[in-house]
Amino acid sequence: MKLFKFILLYLFLVSSARGDTIYELIKIPHLEIYNIKTKNELRYLSAKQPFTIGVDNNINCFKSSKKDLDKKYRIIEKNLNRYSKKFLKKINLKYIVLCEDLSISGINTAGIPDQVMKTLIVDIKFNEKYFERVLHHEVFHIINDGYKNIFNEKIWSSLNSKEFNYAECSTCTKKIGLETYSKTNGFITEYSQSTASEDMAEVFSHLMHGNLPKNIDPILENKIEFIKKGLLKIDENFDL
Repeated sequence: MKLFKFILLYLFLVSSARGDTIYELIKIPHLEIYNIKTKNELRYLSAKQPFTIGVDNNINCFKSSKKDLDKKYRIIEKNLNRYSKKFLKKINLKYIVLCEDLSISGINTAGIPDQVMKTLIVDIKFNEKYFERVLHHEVFHIINDGYKNIFNEKIWSSLNSKEFNYAECSTCTKKIGLETYSKTNGFITEYSQSTASEDMAEVFSHLMHGNLPKNIDPILENKIEFIKKGLLKIDENFDL
């Protein structure tokens, strides 16, 4: 097994079979290396042509120009460098796939995390206003998928008022606004009212991006503490 992993790594780094090797690693076709020499050992890959993946072939993304990649990469790397090599290993994130016009079942999305394949697909042209915050939002989904016992949705939901109920899924509701509330009511954005996991991801992303509202209500304060405590259970040195 160790020899097999070594051969894969060798091909990934130096051979002409890079495309096939990347596919063997993360099951996404038509990718090429963008940058693998990074501070926290994240591997950045980019689409060299459009790709379609998913059980139902319902996930699509397209190639970006080098100019757009270079511009957005600086922003992405700056934000993802917030996560240490140790933390990324614990949450099982290693590959960042850069492309544009990412969609799932025809619905545009900022990112698609896959904790099992250690991969996060990022749409580099997603909403400019919220782009940096959304990066952390998607990283939280990787975290949550690996630590559902820590970020328990039933416990989280119990922090809300008794009258409130989340939707069945994030696409089952019209609550999709990403604007940060100036006055909170247990939630930080409209989108955070969609599902428990999206609510947690929105709180986490605001913590990482450093743009929490000035006036925070008691329910949201409890949610913030819940996220902070959970992160420290994963990595006692995690720095917000």
